[in-house]
Amino acid sequence: MPRKTVSFTFNGKELTGRQGEPIAAALLASGIRTLRRHEESGSPRGLYCAIGHCMECRLNVEGKGPVRACLTPLEAGMRISEGRRLPNEITGRKLP
Repeated sequence: MPRKTVSFTFNGKELTGRQGEPIAAALLASGIRTLRRHEESGSPRGLYCAIGHCMECRLNVEGKGPVRACLTPLEAGMRISEGRRLPNEITGRKLP
């Protein structure tokens, strides 16, 4: 039986995916390759190992906090966003 199509948002953009598939799969199917930005450098990060080891695909899900997109099943109505960039007091880097 095919999985139900559900709506969710990523960084405020309304998207659809298959209920129960990994969030990363739904984002990739929607043409989204950059899942987050590195906290310090701002360089793009995406799906890397796809088995939960590298943590490169971590995202924030409203009500759940940080999750690994490659392991977390998509649910209807999820509000997903990139993690925020962090200042670095050691190097003196400031946020834009």
